[in-house]
Amino acid sequence: MKLLRSLTITLVLGASTICAHAGNVLIVLSDSDRLDLKDGKVFETGFYLNELMQPVKALLDAGHDITFATPKGTAPSVDRTSIDKMYFGGDEAAMKASETQLSDLGLLSSEKSPVISLARVEQVGYDHFDAVYVPGGHAPMQDLLVSSELGNLITYFHENGKTTALACHGPIALLSTLADAKGFVTKFETAGTANAQTDWIYAGYRLTVFSNREEEMAKGLLGGGEMKFYPQDALTQAGGQFSQAEAPFAGHVVVDRELITGQNPASAPAVAQELLSRLK
Repeated sequence: MKLLRSLTITLVLGASTICAHAGNVLIVLSDSDRLDLKDGKVFETGFYLNELMQPVKALLDAGHDITFATPKGTAPSVDRTSIDKMYFGGDEAAMKASETQLSDLGLLSSEKSPVISLARVEQVGYDHFDAVYVPGGHAPMQDLLVSSELGNLITYFHENGKTTALACHGPIALLSTLADAKGFVTKFETAGTANAQTDWIYAGYRLTVFSNREEEMAKGLLGGGEMKFYPQDALTQAGGQFSQAEAPFAGHVVVDRELITGQNPASAPAVAQELLSRLK
């Protein structure tokens, strides 16, 4: 499996013209602490601890600068169910170290959070950033997928060959680059299907995201609720070429041109390594 993944990455990158230089990484998180489900139910969520902090630690250890942003510039929320050593390979000490580092960053503080808005990111200038990373948790499915500000940012990164990395439910944010992201998502929510829009910038890209079979296996987390749609279906129907690991919840990373996507929480460390390799 490792050999296959390495071969895939080598072949796809062979066609790339990316030339990234180390420096500044923008991490985009959701403003939301919830996901609206079917029948008016609500799931309390946020970002997954390991999906944010494992890449953050790797980036900081390598000497890179990080800027945190959300669409509105409000402090993000952590999904409490993600504070579990199983997402850290059973290593409780590593989990606690991530909690401590998160606390030290002050990211969750409504008064002291260093998070800026995407409007402020645009003012700073997209050129200031060498890469963007969007971690998962269910929260991106509430707002990032229809954020026009995020769509502008990611489109700029795409057009300029800048590294764009996303993990787990994070890749749903790629829908923000659709010409009518809100229309596409609304149709998917109500009808369970939507017509692909022409000229989507990621049409034909190989990518991954939290898979349908993983969603089915993880339904218990929703407390009896049901998601309006699954990200695999939406990204596939939009025009992406979906790829998944042979076994559910096994780490799986897909790299195509400037785009790096990870399938699930177990993929976050490998996404971080691919990101670091682009920043050398």
